[in-house]
This record gives sequence, structure tokens and C-alpha cells, in this order.
Amino acid sequence: MASIALVLAFCFLGFYVPAPSLASSSNNHNDFLRCLSTSIPSQLVLTPSSPSFTPLLVSSIRNARLVAPATANPPLCIVTPTNASHVQAAVRCGRRHSVRVRVRSAGHDNEGLSYRSVTPNGEAFAVIDLSKLHTVHVNPHKATAWVETGATTGELYYRVATAAPGLGFPASVCPTVGVGGIISGGGIGLMMRKYGLSADNVLDASMVDADGNLLANKNAMGDDLFWAIRGGGGGNFGIVLAWKLRLVPVPPKVTFLKVAKTMDQGAVDAVTKWQTLAPVLPDDLSVRVVIQKSQANFQSLYLGNCSTVVATMRSRFPELGVTSADCKEMSWLQYTAYIYFGEAVNSKPLEALLLNRSTTLGPFVKNKSDYVKKALTKETWKKIFLWPNGAGSGQLILEPHGGIMGRISAAKNPFPHRSSVLYNIQYVELWNGKEAGGNITPNWIGSLYDFMTPYVSKNTRGAYVNYRDLDMGVNKVVGGVTCYETAKVWGERYFGAANFRRLAKIKRKVDATDYFRNEQSVPPLPLC
Repeated sequence: MASIALVLAFCFLGFYVPAPSLASSSNNHNDFLRCLSTSIPSQLVLTPSSPSFTPLLVSSIRNARLVAPATANPPLCIVTPTNASHVQAAVRCGRRHSVRVRVRSAGHDNEGLSYRSVTPNGEAFAVIDLSKLHTVHVNPHKATAWVETGATTGELYYRVATAAPGLGFPASVCPTVGVGGIISGGGIGLMMRKYGLSADNVLDASMVDADGNLLANKNAMGDDLFWAIRGGGGGNFGIVLAWKLRLVPVPPKVTFLKVAKTMDQGAVDAVTKWQTLAPVLPDDLSVRVVIQKSQANFQSLYLGNCSTVVATMRSRFPELGVTSADCKEMSWLQYTAYIYFGEAVNSKPLEALLLNRSTTLGPFVKNKSDYVKKALTKETWKKIFLWPNGAGSGQLILEPHGGIMGRISAAKNPFPHRSSVLYNIQYVELWNGKEAGGNITPNWIGSLYDFMTPYVSKNTRGAYVNYRDLDMGVNKVVGGVTCYETAKVWGERYFGAANFRRLAKIKRKVDATDYFRNEQSVPPLPLC
């Protein structure tokens, strides 16, 4: 009892109590690498001595802010499995020789926790890069697909639409996002008002657990674990290898609509009205807003033709002044490329855009998120539009909820932001990184986020786990495992109190020794 009390005291006070290091010696590291070599072909395991190591490590990093931290404290190795047995071997070798693993599908993690450690001189780790596991098998007759975790959403969209015209899948507007990452965190997008989140449409899955066992389907996992992986965040409970997805009907033609409004053209009034209108529009019509440089860009997907959506918008949202010239009718597959690549779809084949995994490094980026349950006033929006950018460039992305999202229980899966939510806000700050080597984040995002405190969800202030934000807090390790009480600070914001507690109980059941651990991983309950 005394030892438990001491642990709890440290936990509540927020002290970091170092755990016995899993990877405490170079002997462990060498033994781990030798273990891998007995089960995995050498060309699939890259160490820092390999000329291909650093290019592979940074190959999927899009955020310049994360390059230096990733390369300054690199993993022991990167494993690039081509089948389930390689993943099993990596986990078993890691357990046997005290080396943790982190898992990357496409590298979009906003804080890079799938391939880097935030703690300087922290315990050694390996990265399992799943990009070679990207097969998509579509069953048009049953409207289902098995997709491997390393596929991007662009690959998924292309394979589904070409194999089964008339079917699609609700997921990200960004086609370079990994399927494993987006589903693990929920998966919002412009079809969620009609069909729910990506995670709401998962029928089955296969995974490797914390002991290296292959769980071939949800029956092998059990109800709790299957619940947890559908929205409970990546890298927490095991390594999902593939997902069985429910595909959804899409019409032969959809309509993409885009209207821009400056402040002089009534942008503030339009956004003020949009807040309560967008969540109650027909389920097959989603209108999101991107605010940048005091301008509001309204982007809409309608699962139907241009004339119908123009009539609806003129009737329900006359402030936008929508005309047929603002619409583009196209196939659903063309839309998935157009919303991201724009007019490039007119000069390049869709497969060249959607199947291309190579990316160029972008600017330095910092993200945060919020949920809004009560509409902001016009006066508040005017202040937001005029918020000074300073050294960076600020952007707000507003994603409407409502529709079926409001009819799904907050306990259906770990994603809790359902019936009472009007919309999600993603704050994005971009800068060139010349100041102090990019380590100093300009103040637009922090100051605006603080300003928004009275206007967004409260008790607790919600956040979207796929827009991960380490400013909310990081884990403390007590007695060798992550502390639940300190993790609640960020965990309840992502998942809600009840869902987070259930996730922690499941973690205790399936990974009691906290093998799958990072700076914001779900802790095992109880103890802290």
C-alpha cells in the first residue's frame, strides 16, 4: 500500500519517475538486431549505417518542424515488413530484448510520434514502417473492402472506385494520409454527415498484439479490443495490419462547389450564419470553411447534381450568392483528387495523383483543434478574421458535424464528439523556420487558441486525436508504466472521460506492461 501511495503522490504532483529503461544497453540493441535478422530478410531492416536509412526515415515527413527532431534521435532501425510474420517477429524481438516499437503507416502524425521520440536521450526504439503493406481487395458484390494499414486514402479511393463504380468510402480530404492513422483516430471528412466516420464503417480487422500474436479477426480480439482500435488512436493496443470496410453508395456524378468571400464581401456574416446552418443541411450536402488572410473559402461536396445544390444553397444560404458557375460536376473519384490537387486533375491521370506516395517537404507547421457547441457571435468572428498573423501564416479549417454524426452514440467507439457538436476547428500555423532553426513557433496559433477558450467546448475542452497536440500534455511514466492521472489531462479531451477510462481498462487487459508506449499513448488502468 505504501508503494502504491507513493506512486500516486508522484502521479498527482506531476513528477516524472524514470522507469527502468527497456533498452538500457548496447547489448540489448545488438541482440535485438540479431533477433530480427533470424526472421526478417536483411533488406527489410535498415539501420542508421545504411545509406537508405535517413531518406526512408524522412520520406513521409511533410512537416519541416519534425525533420530535425526525427534525425537527431533516430530509431535503432526501420523495419519495412511485407507480411504479418515480419511484424510479429519485430514485436517478439522487441519484447525479448527490451526495445519498444513505434508504427508508421504514412507519416501524417501531427507530432511525428509514429517515427520519433520527443524525449531527448530517451529509451531506444525501432520504427515499423507499414508502407509496403498497402494492398486493397474490393468485393463489389458485398460492398466491402479489405485494405492494408499502409495504404493511403488515395490508394483506397482509387482501388474502390475502379473496382466498384458507384461505391466509395468516407475518409480524409487529403489523399496522402495513411489508412491506418486516420481510422485509428476516427476519420472525419466531407461524407461523415451522410455516412459517419471512417471508424464507424469498419466491419473487421486483423492485428498483431503486444505479445506478437496474430489476431486474424474481431472474434480473436474480443469486443473490447475491437472497440478500442476503431478511434482510440494509433500505436496504443497493437499493430493493425488490415481493415475490413463497409463501402458506401455514391452517385455517378457528385458536385464540388467553391465560393470565396472577403470581409468586404460579407465573409464574417456568412461564417456566422454557416455555424448553425451547416449542421442541419441535408445529410448528403457538406459545406466546410477554410479561413485564411481575412478571407473565407467555402468548399462543398454534394452527392448529387449541380442544379439541385445551387437551388438548395440559394434557398438556405443566399448570403453566398451561389451560381452554377461555382459548381463542378465530376465522378466521386475525380472529386477525391480535385479537392486536394485542384486543376492538376485536368492535366494528370488520376492514378498518377492518387497512387503517388512520394511527397515534397512542406513548411514548418503546428496544429491544434477544438469543438464548438454554441455558435460564436458576429463580433467574435470579426476579431478572429482580423487576428494578426505575425511571422507565420494562420489558417482555420471548420468541418461541420450534424447529420448522422448527431444520431450516433458517443460510446459507439472511442470518438466522442457527436450529437452536441456544431463543427470542428483545426488551427494550422505555417512558417518558414528561419528563426532559431525553426524551433520557435510564431504566436498566432497560441494566442488565438487562448482567445477561443470561452467560445469552444468546456468541461472538458475537446480535441481531435488525429490532430495530435503535445501542448496539451505528455505522459509521465511511474513504476514502469504510463500514469493514468496525468494522461487524463489530454486523454479526456480526445476521448471524453468515460471512453478514456474504458480505453485504459482495455489497455490494462491487452498490454499491461505498456509495451506500446509514446508521449500520448493510452495508459493501462489501474495503478496511477
